[in-house]
Amino acid sequence: MPRPLDKLPKAHLHLHFTGSMRHSTLIELAREHGVHLPDALEQDWPPQLRATDERGWFRFQRLYDIARSVLRRPEDVYRLLREAAQDEAREGSRWLEIQVDPSGYAHRFGGLTSTLELFLDAADRAAATSDLGIAVIVAANRTRHPLDARTLARLASQYTGKGVVGFGLSNDERRGRARDFDGAFRIAKRAGLLAVPHGGELLGAASVAECVDDLEADRVGHGVRAAESPRLMERLADRQVACEVCPLSNVGLGVAERPEDVPVRRLFDAGVPIALGADDPLLFGARLVPQYELARETYGFSDAELAELARQSIRSSAAPEPTKKELSGEIDAWLAAPAE
Repeated sequence: MPRPLDKLPKAHLHLHFTGSMRHSTLIELAREHGVHLPDALEQDWPPQLRATDERGWFRFQRLYDIARSVLRRPEDVYRLLREAAQDEAREGSRWLEIQVDPSGYAHRFGGLTSTLELFLDAADRAAATSDLGIAVIVAANRTRHPLDARTLARLASQYTGKGVVGFGLSNDERRGRARDFDGAFRIAKRAGLLAVPHGGELLGAASVAECVDDLEADRVGHGVRAAESPRLMERLADRQVACEVCPLSNVGLGVAERPEDVPVRRLFDAGVPIALGADDPLLFGARLVPQYELARETYGFSDAELAELARQSIRSSAAPEPTKKELSGEIDAWLAAPAE
């Protein structure tokens, strides 16, 4: 029997807040708050998605917005993060960086600052009840004005060392170039936050290069289209800029036709650090371990290579150095143990 992947210590670096919700919790909160869910989020879950055209992305975003709307009270936020921590710990995650745009919830929780403080408190409480470190990445929306991103970067900077470890940029790459947000990322970098923008998902290798060159990305969310450029992969490997690869999300959104088409092996063999992620399990129906199962069963990763994937996730994280050292030792122990 192969070594169990849920026992492999790992970091999860690409998980969105609303998208981490359990499907059962979505159903329960929707009924409690009187929110009507479309069939795609109830009996036909997980939804059939394809976001490579404008209509498909709009549908994906609409479903996400409906899911967000069931989070009405602070206790809903605490519940979501508590359950997410339980799910992550069950899958062997030992460090989680969860990404959220506070502006999507600010109208409900008293403004940007109080909303972020609510998320940070919920993360602290969830971490305290699980064998899991949890940090927050504040993400701007690239479909909004870059000045909004600067506001969020200044807010995130105030909480450096208080639970916020990074600043991101998400949503449709086709509607906002990375370089337009360089001012926000300069603010975040000056404060010591990791730069973790999305890129190379719906657009090609040039989108990844822009994240690296204009935003000084420490990691790139998704980044799979970097595989289209050997020279770019070489640069990512030289700089050790990790790609947060989410294979089942890529298939779910039509970025790749089949799991076999996601270039995980090509990136890995080129020396590009990889942190496997689940992106939005609520919409794609799979959490973190299935991504590692794909690496083993579809991409042909040996247990030694799976252990290296886990190490890369930890090295690319904002976890404290003692935590990284401890988890590295636990990975060595996982690999040294005989296969079951």
